[in-house]
Amino acid sequence: MRVLMTGGGTGGHVNPAIAIANTIREKEKDSVIAFVGTKRGIENKLVPKFGYEVYHIEIQGLKRKLTLSNLKTAYLTVTSVFKAKKLIKEFKPDVVIGTGGYVCWPIVKAAADMGIPTVLHESNALAGVAVRMLEKYVDIVYTNFEATIKKLKYPNKAVRVGNPLISGFETDVSAVSEVKGNYKKLILSYGGSLGAMRVNQEMMALMRDFSCKHPDILHIHASGAIEKDSTLALFKEYGLEKYDNLQLVEYIYDMPKKMAAADLVISRAGAMTLSELAMLKKPCVLIPSPNVTDNHQYKNAVELEKKNAAVVFEEKDLAEGVLVSAVRDLIFDDNKLADMQKNIKGFAENTNTLIYEGVKKLVEEKGRK
Repeated sequence: MRVLMTGGGTGGHVNPAIAIANTIREKEKDSVIAFVGTKRGIENKLVPKFGYEVYHIEIQGLKRKLTLSNLKTAYLTVTSVFKAKKLIKEFKPDVVIGTGGYVCWPIVKAAADMGIPTVLHESNALAGVAVRMLEKYVDIVYTNFEATIKKLKYPNKAVRVGNPLISGFETDVSAVSEVKGNYKKLILSYGGSLGAMRVNQEMMALMRDFSCKHPDILHIHASGAIEKDSTLALFKEYGLEKYDNLQLVEYIYDMPKKMAAADLVISRAGAMTLSELAMLKKPCVLIPSPNVTDNHQYKNAVELEKKNAAVVFEEKDLAEGVLVSAVRDLIFDDNKLADMQKNIKGFAENTNTLIYEGVKKLVEEKGRK
């Protein structure tokens, strides 16, 4: 199978695309797969590590304010489709798969216009602009959440499959004893690879007011690169470096292993993070980022909260002591943790294989017409 993947802007768009591509390559060793992105996108850092070529096309997102940049965006929205058709004619894909971000528009639209099978995957509870623009033209829209389908204009095209994950987030029983050692419980917390100031502040307060007082609980927190120095300063100000059960790191490089061992995870609510938590059946406290388009992290988190699969706090609701109280109620209540494990498992699917089988079927059926 010859496949063109497209999706960019954030790791939340690129990583699902890589996961789909990897699965196709595993199932069909002779497949030819390439990615289409922009020259400035994060896809240029992430995709080549997996051995895929990245083609480039000029396109940009729409600004919320009225600016001259939006005139260029309008121009590129039209002209980029013609340029995409040239790229598609040269590559000759059997299918084009988009995973969100404005770079999806020209490639997926061009492919649809040319009668080539087209597929979208939407990770978030509320579909992004590109997916909403393209759903009319594509053959299939795969979603992570059931709620997404109800908000689409063409729900008959949509199938809920979950979020594709790059291999690594499978339960590793041996990791539990290796990571936890003699500690009875493990709290794992983080705010993203770059860090989130409010999450870091809340975690330092949690360590000061709760974790340090329970030596049988190991609490590991990742500050992120940007917030590293300020978080370390707070860690020292609170005198937390003297406690052996508290660990402050910049980044968790073996996240699958640490998450597999955790009894409770405290994190943001990006779609990829939630899929990883579901895959490993982890009870979680979610603090959605308020600084994302359409407040989609909160909407993601609420879908889990409705099923009693997560505890959710918006930043504005985190008064002093609120988080400490919630963590105390959870970490010592094994029945409540077990219920959350069972409930979040319902959000995990055999997504990679489901998408591969659906794509293969689409290509075969459309090829016979």
